[in-house]
Amino acid sequence: MKNGNIKNTKKEILSDNWYTLNKYTFDYQKEDGSWETQERESYDRGNGACILLYNTQKGTVILTRQFRMPTYVNGNENGMMIEVCAGVLDGDEPEVRIKKEAEEETGFRIEKVEKILTGYTSPGAVTEIMHFFIGEYDANLKIGEGGGAEDETENIEVLEYAFDEALRMIGTGEIMDVKTIVLLQHAQIQGIFL
Repeated sequence: MKNGNIKNTKKEILSDNWYTLNKYTFDYQKEDGSWETQERESYDRGNGACILLYNTQKGTVILTRQFRMPTYVNGNENGMMIEVCAGVLDGDEPEVRIKKEAEEETGFRIEKVEKILTGYTSPGAVTEIMHFFIGEYDANLKIGEGGGAEDETENIEVLEYAFDEALRMIGTGEIMDVKTIVLLQHAQIQGIFL
């Protein structure tokens, strides 16, 4: 199907509390040339960045655990999620922001990161573009406890897992965060731990 034309776009803010929920009404031209009016809601939380911290000598990765309300209300009994370090860009360039997030959340000051891809996280409902990074860590880079920024009420637990254990946890459902799965599978496909 070709990309249809859009006209008469109207935007209505439904909520502007934590982030912004917009309702869009627009006319969409179908492939046969006819027009139809459509309505969609879109949640704008800003763009983000995430990083898999890895140590090839130890064969380990750094992950985090924190409470995620949306998962709690959608079947995750305790709402806790095991994830890679991530955050909203807040006006920073992705590489700058992910280095800050790594330090805030994990306590590691990472100097060198590698961007591996960029993608929409949930294009049917969320505007977010996520920038995916990997970066190597070791004990010398640990400058703090991590746990997240005080003013963001994150309460993050820093976890270190053997890479093989983290991969196993995808299969058991212990890791269900898609950005984490993407980065762990990238590491496996690229043979980072070989």
